[in-house]
This record gives sequence, structure tokens and C-alpha cells, in this order.
Amino acid sequence: MGSFRDDARLSTWLARIVINESLGRLRRRGAQVIPLGSSGEADGESAEPSIADDLEGRPERLAMRQEIRHLMERRIDKLPDLYRTVFMLRAVEEMSVDEVAAMLSMPAATVRTRYFRARSLLRESLSREIDVGVGDAFSFDGSRCNRIVTRVLSRLDGGTPARNP
Repeated sequence: MGSFRDDARLSTWLARIVINESLGRLRRRGAQVIPLGSSGEADGESAEPSIADDLEGRPERLAMRQEIRHLMERRIDKLPDLYRTVFMLRAVEEMSVDEVAAMLSMPAATVRTRYFRARSLLRESLSREIDVGVGDAFSFDGSRCNRIVTRVLSRLDGGTPARNP
């Protein structure tokens, strides 16, 4: 505590100590260490309960949220280190740009750029995965397609099932 200069928040100073110690341990083990230096608004609570609040406790909603959380975690883990570190500090730890810049010893503009790029990479990655999932969920081929065509033709023919070619 004697070396704390009070020119940054205590949490920033402590986080920097942890980062330096971690990097030092990695270096002692012989790991190659690449230096990192080379928006959400708070929701106000409504006095009136909404219908959405009632839906949140349902098992299917809980399962969906858990699946989305796991998907996000996997995608965040796949971000390049330069972007993942900044993203975690800004989005998860809710640190300011200046705090992250001080902690990682880089300009604030670099923090903003890397955070923006991390969000873009996540958005692209999630979009691709969701598009593939939706395509698989609603694909129109194979046996499902045959069943649907048979039912439609059956109704068009007045109730007699059509033959599959």
C-alpha cells in the first residue's frame, strides 16, 4: 500500500499488480508473452410489474438464457487475446476506458478501438452461428419435406394421400 500514489482507483492499481504478477509467472515458466500495450445503459426499474417479468422464471426461458450465456462465453473465449482482455475489462468488469488504459498501459484510443473491434467480432461470430442454427432448425429437405408435401397434396386432392415419387 505504500507505493499506491492515488492517481488511479485502487481497483485499477490492484488489477495492474495481478496482471504484472501473472505475466511474470508465465515468463518464468518459459511462455511467450505478447504485451497488450504494442454500452450498455443501466436499466431503470419500473414500479409496475410487466408481463415479461412473469416469463423470466419459466423453465424454457431459463434454459434459453443459459444456452445464450454459454454461446457468448464460447465466442468470447475465441476472441484474440488483444481484444478479449479489453472486452472483459470494459463489458464484464464495467471499467471505464481510462481505467482500462491505465491498467494495460495503452492509450485510451487503443482501448476504444479494441473494444469496438471485439464487439464487432462477437456480433459477426454470433450472427453466423445463429444463422446456421436457424437454417438447421427450419430446413426444408429430406423426410420432413416429404411429409409436408404429402400432407399438402393430400388436402389438395380432397383427402386422398398422394404418392411419393
